[in-house]
Amino acid sequence: MLHTIIKENTYQDSIVLMLLSNKLSSIEGINQVSIMMGTPANKDIFKSSGLGTDEMAAAKPNDIIIVVDTEDAAKVDEVNEQVDAELKGKAESADSGQKQDEVSNWKRALEVAKNPNLALISIPGQYAAMEAENALNNNLNVFMFSDNVAKDDEVRLKQLANDKGLVVMGPDCGTGIIHGIPLAFTNIVNEGNIGVVGASGTGIQEVTTIIDRMDKGVTNALGTGGRDLSTEVGAITMLDSIKALNHDPKVKVITVISKPPAKEVEEKVLNVLRNIDKPVVTLFLGAKPTYTEENIYHAYTLDEAAQVSVQLANDETPSFKPSVLDNISLTLSAQQDGIKGYYSGGTLASEAAMLVKDTLGDASEGETPEGYSYKGGNHEIIDLGDDMYTQGKPHPMIDPSKRIEMLETSSDDPATAVIMLDNVIGYGSHDDMASQLAPTIKSVLAKVQEAGRSLAILATVVGTEHDKQGYQDQIDILKEAGAVVCATNDEMVRTALHLIGKDVAQPQRELRSFEAQSVDLTVDEKVMNLINTKPSVINIGLQSFTEAIQASDAEVVQFNWRPIAGGDEKLMKVLQFLNNYEGETV
Repeated sequence: MLHTIIKENTYQDSIVLMLLSNKLSSIEGINQVSIMMGTPANKDIFKSSGLGTDEMAAAKPNDIIIVVDTEDAAKVDEVNEQVDAELKGKAESADSGQKQDEVSNWKRALEVAKNPNLALISIPGQYAAMEAENALNNNLNVFMFSDNVAKDDEVRLKQLANDKGLVVMGPDCGTGIIHGIPLAFTNIVNEGNIGVVGASGTGIQEVTTIIDRMDKGVTNALGTGGRDLSTEVGAITMLDSIKALNHDPKVKVITVISKPPAKEVEEKVLNVLRNIDKPVVTLFLGAKPTYTEENIYHAYTLDEAAQVSVQLANDETPSFKPSVLDNISLTLSAQQDGIKGYYSGGTLASEAAMLVKDTLGDASEGETPEGYSYKGGNHEIIDLGDDMYTQGKPHPMIDPSKRIEMLETSSDDPATAVIMLDNVIGYGSHDDMASQLAPTIKSVLAKVQEAGRSLAILATVVGTEHDKQGYQDQIDILKEAGAVVCATNDEMVRTALHLIGKDVAQPQRELRSFEAQSVDLTVDEKVMNLINTKPSVINIGLQSFTEAIQASDAEVVQFNWRPIAGGDEKLMKVLQFLNNYEGETV
């Protein structure tokens, strides 16, 4: 039976509520608890997941909706009390913790902030574009963690930023490092002379952490958002970021990461890179490179891109040698050839899918089912951070439950030979994901052994020794549980394929030269100021992002955003227009 609780005018960020939902769902006698803000989109999620009720229709976007599925009415009161206690405890913790500037409107944010030059936006996507426009109109660069932003809005905002000499990173930009300051889901990485610009969050994390572990570092890692290299957007952020890194005297090597862009956009990006004298490494993940250039090394995998970047930074000749763990004892039956990968990092899942298909051939018959990066034969690679798996639920970097479920079910498949897992640590991620996964890894391996079968569980940790979770600690926990830990995702997938008797062939690349058309490489001083000094940030949304910036001794103001006008988007846009017309923002 479904019971509904509505807490009026009690706005909380989605991650806090999702984690609270998971915690309360584990109470004995409760089938499920779901807690979300009362936005129209969230109400649709409640309905699609079978938790819709008539009572929630009255909830406004600033109200918390709690739906409890239980046959014991007394449990509803228990949930209500625990929610109140959790929210009160969170507020008291914030009051007693590190002092920070907090505001609730733009006027006050601009008064309190000290020479701000960056807005970090992590509010619901339907409102994010409005706040990004407010930021640009106040001459702030923008980092948009928010997703579900219309592409038309993205194009408009990036063109506006370009006209103003600013930059918009995102939307759906999960990772960034600005002058050593971590933004959103990222790792603590040594500062150095490699500049990174990427259209993928975990791709940037994998490359920058490998660079760190090779005793080098990065100046900046600038995210663009996944759609920046589409035909409609035209790589506006990518091109401005490349030009900025080119002008940064601290940058010796420029590393560019993206999935294959639209052809005409790829040519535009490459032409700009061919006008640059600094060594460049590119990775258009998913496209097998057939050539390299005098000053541009075209990599095949994230590991290769990272290692070659380090070699170039050390004035060494690029020479990538892939690694495979070949000392694993595994006895497989004739029918055991299935590789299963369950990822929290979407780019890592894409890389795994590419390597499996390039090595084994594409057995998917050209169709990839929804929610899969690849499915063919007995193989499946899944990005569990895909929207299909995260609607109304925490991201798998935070919540282990879906990967635990997939570990248990896939190990029952007699065709499964290898299971691959990533553990992405750093800011925004679970405090100890390895300890959450370890008991299931241990029990799955024991269950398989009892059944007279053999199975390998491979894992990789994306992070550095500077990350709060402890890079080596996470490795040790996974190893103790029985997992084989690989240094990189590239090594993990190559090892998985090696275990079923197949090996990845490195692409053969010829050296080619191209005539570059001359382009204007100038960049506005506002963008250069952003990447050459610690940013002063107005953080609009998730408070955990403020805490990460504070920990790095940078200036930040926490903007406790709430939807005005009852969350009515049309009315909010009218108010925004009037405020901008009058020359001030509320």
